[in-house]
Amino acid sequence: MKNKAVILGSNYYIGLSTIRCLGIHNIYTVAVDYSDQDRYGSDSKYCSERLISPHYRNEKEAFIEFLKDYARKEIVPPVLIPCHDSYVEVIDEYLDELREFYLIPQTEQGLYTKAMNKETLERMAKEQGVLVPETIRVNEDNFFEKVDSIIKYPCIVKPTDSPSFVAKFRKKIFKVHNRAELEDALEKAQNAGLEVIVQRIIPGFDDHMYTFDAYLNQDAKVTHWTTCQKFRQYPINFGASVYTGQRHVPELYEIGAPFLEAIGYKGFGEIEFKKDAETGEYYLIEINVRITNLNNLLYKVGMNIPYITYRELTGEPLAPKAITENTNRVFWYAYEDLLAIKGYIQTGQLSLGEVMKSFFKPKAYAIWSLDDPKPFFSYCKMMVGKIFKR
Repeated sequence: MKNKAVILGSNYYIGLSTIRCLGIHNIYTVAVDYSDQDRYGSDSKYCSERLISPHYRNEKEAFIEFLKDYARKEIVPPVLIPCHDSYVEVIDEYLDELREFYLIPQTEQGLYTKAMNKETLERMAKEQGVLVPETIRVNEDNFFEKVDSIIKYPCIVKPTDSPSFVAKFRKKIFKVHNRAELEDALEKAQNAGLEVIVQRIIPGFDDHMYTFDAYLNQDAKVTHWTTCQKFRQYPINFGASVYTGQRHVPELYEIGAPFLEAIGYKGFGEIEFKKDAETGEYYLIEINVRITNLNNLLYKVGMNIPYITYRELTGEPLAPKAITENTNRVFWYAYEDLLAIKGYIQTGQLSLGEVMKSFFKPKAYAIWSLDDPKPFFSYCKMMVGKIFKR
């Protein structure tokens, strides 16, 4: 009997692409969400079962019991795939407990959380000789003097715990241009009970952002990998990928693979780098420790991450593979890209001509699929509803 795949979070296109990547191989997919609202990913024809669970944060223990109760009824353990950072955090917290019932790539409890936390990630990177942007902690002596002399303005105020910060402020960072703005940003974070750090901005436009996307097996060795280059993100300059292309950059493998292997990482991980426009050096910005926005792009260029994960955990690993040619294919999340384009043009960072020229590339769409159109129409209905509600 085949193992099922339990997918946490179908209310975003990451969950949708994960369901599709497994469903095309006739794997039984179970979409788990805490609400019936806006879960357009579960409308995929490849979704076999839809469940509503207790809230992963508000009812954490009930959520874990829900997952265990579901797995207890199965003859063979399901594969568990979280598709949002908040799900990863709770799975990591209860990892040893859940591994008795589910197949999960990571075996070291707490490692995913350490990799997500900006402060512990910085320490791990430095231990392995990987460059990270200069950082000052709020409780350091002579804090403002160090910001003036080492970080300089403009700089960014960045959370150590991204999911909580994004949930509160609907943005990934605060960009500040002077001491008054810095003090205001620190006060907002303090009032929200969130820990932040202050970091130097690595020079370079958004197309200096790159990713190293890799799967590491149960021996913590890279078996599958490729690299990508961002072209546009939203919010602009410090946001998520909305128009990103696969591009072979071997230097990223030389930095990223040894680092992930050294820290004992297992499963899929995506390291975001920024290339310094002045020095050409690559700085590690963050690690995504779950399926990411680019999942459909990776699938389209020949690297089906959810299926790679499933096959290894169920004892039938796929042969190692690296995408080392330039495919010219891009990931496109049209709705947020249009918002980003507006921002880039308004700030003079891109011209309309540059934007139009970029569109003539084969696409990996975030939501649309001719083979599986229903989620797209559900998404459109959801967006129209939100517009009218405003």
